[in-house]
Parts: sequence; C-alpha cells; structure tokens
Amino acid sequence: MSSGPVELLQQLIRNQCVNDGSADSGHEARSVATLRDFLGVEGEVFEPVPDRQSLVYRVPGYDRAAPSLALVPHLDVVPVDPTGWSVDPFAAEIDDGFVYGRGAVDMLNVTAAMAVAVRPYLTGEKTARGDLVFAAVADEETGGRLGAKALVEENWGLVAADYLLTEVAYPSLSVGDQRTVPVSIGEKGAYWSVLETRGMPGHGSTPYGADNALEKMVAAMAGIISTPSPAAITREWLDFVGNLGLDDESARRLTDIDQLDEEIDRIAIDDPTMARYVHAATHLTISSNLLQAGTKVNVVADHARAQIDIRGLPGMDREFVDSHLRKAMGSAGDQVGIEPIMDGEATVSPIGNLLWDAIGDAVEELDGHRNLAPTLMTVATDARFWRARGTVCYGVGLFDDRMPFSEMLSLFHGHDERVSTVSVERTTRLYQRTLERFFAAE
Repeated sequence: MSSGPVELLQQLIRNQCVNDGSADSGHEARSVATLRDFLGVEGEVFEPVPDRQSLVYRVPGYDRAAPSLALVPHLDVVPVDPTGWSVDPFAAEIDDGFVYGRGAVDMLNVTAAMAVAVRPYLTGEKTARGDLVFAAVADEETGGRLGAKALVEENWGLVAADYLLTEVAYPSLSVGDQRTVPVSIGEKGAYWSVLETRGMPGHGSTPYGADNALEKMVAAMAGIISTPSPAAITREWLDFVGNLGLDDESARRLTDIDQLDEEIDRIAIDDPTMARYVHAATHLTISSNLLQAGTKVNVVADHARAQIDIRGLPGMDREFVDSHLRKAMGSAGDQVGIEPIMDGEATVSPIGNLLWDAIGDAVEELDGHRNLAPTLMTVATDARFWRARGTVCYGVGLFDDRMPFSEMLSLFHGHDERVSTVSVERTTRLYQRTLERFFAAE
C-alpha cells in the first residue's frame, strides 16, 4: 500500500473498529492488518483477547544516550447512531474537502498522519538519534485495559519513552491577528462513580409510606444536579488563556473566579460548545448519564443505581469528589452508597523541553509563528499511563481554518464527524517536521 494519509484514514474508518466496551467488540485486528500492509514492516502484535490487537514498533536510535520518542494513536472508535448522520458513518466519503466518518477526528486522522510520519524510520529510509516507538493501540475508548494499559504494565521495555505524542489534536485558535496552536499537556482526572440506594419491594398500587429506592435516588440526584460545581483557576488555565492573545479585560474575566461563571454564560449565547469547554476546563464536572431502578411498573423499586461521569481538575482527588457529592445530596445522601468504578487523578506534563521546542520549530516552519497554548484536556487519554511512568506527553495537530476549535469539539463522539483533507495533510507534515527537529537536536 503506497497511499497517503487521507487514503489511509478512509480505510481505517471503513474497518469499523467499534468498541462498545465488551471484550468481543473493537476488532482492532482489522486496522492492525491495514497498518502492517501500509508500513511494510511486520512489527509486534499484542492480542490479550481474540481480535483485540495493538501493533508496536521500536526502532533503536544510533545514539543510545539520546532521548526517546513514542507516537501512540489508538485504533478503536465509539459506537454510532446512523440515523443522526447525513452520510454513511463508515463509508469514509469525501464531500467538499472533508472526510466523513466515525473516528475522523477521534482519532484516526492522527493515527493515519502518525503512520505516514514514522514509516521512513521503520523502513530504514531515515534514521533517528534516539529510539522511536510507534504503538497503535486497542481499547482506548473504554479505558485502555486491553491496549495501552496492558502494554505499559506488561511490556514497558518495549514501549518506554522519554517523550510521547498522542491525542488530542485541536484546531488553532485565532484572536485578532494572533493565531495560536493548542498543545494538549494534560488531562483532568476521571472519577466515574456508581450511586446505589436500597428499599423494600411492595405493590405499586399502595405507595403511601413505601420504602422506594428510586425516590431516594431521585432526591439525591436532584441535589447533585442543582448544586453548582466547584471552580478553580489552575496554573494550566492561566497558561492557556495567557497564550491566546486576548485583551487584558477579556483575559481577566476568564481568570477571575468571581467573574468566571458569568463569563461562561456570556460565551454560551453565541458559542455554547466553547462555553462547555471553558466550564469543563475550570470546574469539577458531573454528568449524570445512567439510571436503573426497580423490576416492574407495578412493583415498588427495591433498588436503584445511577452512574455518573465525574472529572476533576489538578488538586481535586477522590476525597474532594466524595465530599462534594455528600454536601450536594444533603440529607438524601444518608441512604446513598458511593462506589468508585474509575479513579485516576489529573495528569500534567511540563513545557519548555526538547519536544516542546521541536513542536514550536515545526509550527513556525509550517504556520509562520510559534504561538503554542498549553491546554488541559477535559477527556481521558492513553497518555496517563505513560505520564505515571515519568514520560512527557503532548497532543498536537495542525488544521486549516475551515473548522473552528469549538466546532471540532462538538464532533467528538457526535454526528457527522469529519476532518478536512487539508488538515490531515498539514498534521502529517507537522509530525514529520517535529520528528526531524526532535531527533536532530543535540
């Protein structure tokens, strides 16, 4: 296969590696086969359960003391409801210069671009000063248990690196005459939780005084939903706002905790998606997404179970999260149990290092400036597994101006997910130049 990044992206979309959380979904083996054919080198395949494959290459550098760099994209995508799409979500059609398909921005565009950038190093056409790792992994969309997590825990010698590139690649932000490229340097902590209540079954025709588990849960959830989320102005948020080129008054409104919520409401009038991002980047967020209760319409519910997606900023740990939940639920919370189902603190990488400078050099060459905005992601990525081992991890891309920052945010896991062909090509060149600068540094 000798196609470029756009054609590779289309094939990855068509492979339909849909991960619904079950062990027999995903089918990443399809895209592993595509990548092995594209790269022309076998690599090492890891398959903890049938068909859930990750593909890893490690190319030794010619200077054993030089820093190493890993590129870690994922192969799986989230499920899709085709009725909400204007096109077939797995046809990977190109319309008006955009590739449409599930995974187009999360993150198969980056997967294709990275594969093109590393191919010359895998085939020996180019050499690297330090070790180069390319790991296209499974199962990112449900926590990485069958992908990155397993690789880091069981095969660290193969995937270890001083620096790493992965998601999220965001479009540029333009304020006045200044264009800024966001670079993902960290991510919020994930504190997914299950709330449970218990009651006593009885006939639904006589509810007076019944011990109804669903009513207990509804009362507790009402408190959680109606209570404002705690806000914090973190160092990461100050750095992000400070690199956007905003006027002093606009920057002050975004970084003054007493004005922040009012400013978010103002932004939401014209750009609700951007407002959601600003809110998530400055608050503990709680999203109540699943509620299950009872057994039958005429039986008093003897159990209720709610699952909530909670994301914490740096400094907000499980103790902080549970304390907020208890306060928000009030007396209704006395009969609610809280069970963590995912606990991971926020992780952040430093800036001003070899990889940061290499990205800046590449952006300057391709985009005419080196304005980089350190960006805290509101989502969880595989980077957290490497950060826990001391690796500096970033996500970055280079897009054209046809899709604003906030519009792209709305496409993650959304309908009509798409990316422009120009953006795929530009991101590929960004990785190519970044690799060259990184491995050329002395």
